Amino acid sequence: MADTETMKADVPILTIDGPSGSGKGTVARLIARRLGWHFLDSGALYRLLGLAAVRIGVALDDAVALAALARRLDVAFPAGEDGSQRCLLGGEDVTQAIRTEEGGNAASRVAAIPEVREALLQRQRGFCRAPGLVADGRDMGTVVFPDAGLKIFLTASVEERARRRHKQLKEQGLGGTLSTLLREIAERDERDANRPVAPLLPAEDAVTVETTGVPVEAVVAEVMDRARARFGLRSD
Repeated sequence: MADTETMKADVPILTIDGPSGSGKGTVARLIARRLGWHFLDSGALYRLLGLAAVRIGVALDDAVALAALARRLDVAFPAGEDGSQRCLLGGEDVTQAIRTEEGGNAASRVAAIPEVREALLQRQRGFCRAPGLVADGRDMGTVVFPDAGLKIFLTASVEERARRRHKQLKEQGLGGTLSTLLREIAERDERDANRPVAPLLPAEDAVTVETTGVPVEAVVAEVMDRARARFGLRSD
């Protein structure tokens, strides 16, 4: 049961979990925008923590130091002019800096530490505000918002996810070979699935949606239909 002091029972919550490259971030943002709800990109918090740790020289396996850093992490998520989410660390826009493969690997390493996850738990639950919340991550439906009204788990083959990430990096002007990405994603899957706290698994009551070869709009449409039915929302 989630902490009732930081959760509001009358605020609808939709969680979208899944492995790296499954499309959860893109789908969650689009759903939140269409519903007019708040959006939590939980992965950004771990990426920001990883970047902050690297910058000040905190080892990515130092549980005590990382948990302390997580509790005092100075971050903000203002909206850009185009409506996209920006990520600020100490007032600096690091939106692009945290989206590299190095940033993703650092996030995966710090996210495997129980003390870090506990330190960030209440901060994540604090995003739960009216009129509703769409939360994307790896343990949104299992740990952070176990009482969410609708839980979605997106999945896709490793090969498909590597291709998506390769395309994304190329569009951003960043490097990375497909073979390297394939290996790194497989390694991250292994690490995320076998960590001792909040392993990457669908909640028992989650709806699993396969996205391999499926256009983003089709996935969004399916999730929107389920959200409307679950929360009694009108179809515009």
